Amino acid sequence: MTGTDAPFLRTLCSLRWLAVAGQAATILVATWVLGLELPQKPLWAGVVALALFNVYAQLRVRDEDNTAPVTAFCHILVDVTVLTWMVGWSGGVANPFGSLFLILIALAALALPARWTLAVAATCLIGYAVSGVFGLPLPNGYFSAMDLHQWGVVANFLLSAAVVLAFSTRLAIALRRREHELSLLRERFVRNEGIVALATHAASVAHELNTPLATMTLLADDIAEQSDNAEVREDVDTLRELLVQCRERVLALARPAAGQHPGRDTVTLPQVLEQWRLVRPTITLVRNDDAPLQLPLDPGIGHLLMVLLNNAADAGEQAQRPQVDLSLRIEGDDLIGEVRDYGRGFDARQAVLPGTLFNSGKTQGMGVGLALSHATIERLDGELWMRPANGAGTRVGFHLPLAAQETSA
Repeated sequence: MTGTDAPFLRTLCSLRWLAVAGQAATILVATWVLGLELPQKPLWAGVVALALFNVYAQLRVRDEDNTAPVTAFCHILVDVTVLTWMVGWSGGVANPFGSLFLILIALAALALPARWTLAVAATCLIGYAVSGVFGLPLPNGYFSAMDLHQWGVVANFLLSAAVVLAFSTRLAIALRRREHELSLLRERFVRNEGIVALATHAASVAHELNTPLATMTLLADDIAEQSDNAEVREDVDTLRELLVQCRERVLALARPAAGQHPGRDTVTLPQVLEQWRLVRPTITLVRNDDAPLQLPLDPGIGHLLMVLLNNAADAGEQAQRPQVDLSLRIEGDDLIGEVRDYGRGFDARQAVLPGTLFNSGKTQGMGVGLALSHATIERLDGELWMRPANGAGTRVGFHLPLAAQETSA
């Protein structure tokens, strides 16, 4: 069964309060201004009943996000019953406010499935027929029956236009919000589908690279042992560390296939920075002194830091200012991180972080790093942002709830 959004029921409750106020005002105006001798007790009983039901309805729908269409139908059924009662005791078919049954049908058509809309239309027709057959005739007052009917039609038209305009405006806003959410979900689905395909291909490549990397590591050891040149031995040691790091990354790709869960492993900030310095030894890194060095981080956060640091290093090298500032701190229950480069900055009108695969602003980039970073941030219920730095450069930061990291760890 298709669900009905709770905002529809909340809107009905808001409109119902307007109906309560309008009915009370109409009774007073008809009695004291127009001089109509209306039955007071039945009419005021209908107003009180509608008000009491609306209090109950607001308490029920306040904490709900989705309800069954039958619930919305029952709400409208109460409105139809009360409207039938009020119209029947105040003129029946001669009452110009009998056309308010059409508003209930219009509201149902805008928000309910077709069969429930037909059910509402049927109940409105029955209610209108009952009020016409069993309704009391409109009593005489200070004005003629024709004048009363004409002014009632005018008031009914203005009321109907206001109700339809208010409801359709709120419904249009809700539909635009829903379309925006669906658009974001489609983008995430396309990106995640690409990430799954990329992961499958990466697992295959990891299997193929494991043996060559092991062989290259052994060759680096042999070259280091056979060389008497200290500079060559130092370069070979660096090369061997890089090969070991690559091989560890390749082996990590095979863990899910072996039944292990890499998401349960954690890394620390010193480990991430040590790996990054090994790859980018020519970049000066400035880190805040109070960084949580021993805080266990999700491996995805380690990858996020590597991506942001590498992007900042590339921007600084292009501007011939090879420096990167890293700030990592804990504020309350959130982990706040920021990476600042000393590059040429960015155009504020194009300050959008790529969130899709293979969309890169670098000529040599593959457009994978930030897409994976976006997926990590969303998985951990965080946020990624980009702002201009004071002077030259760019600040890219994130904040993540620590509870999300503990859950994923």
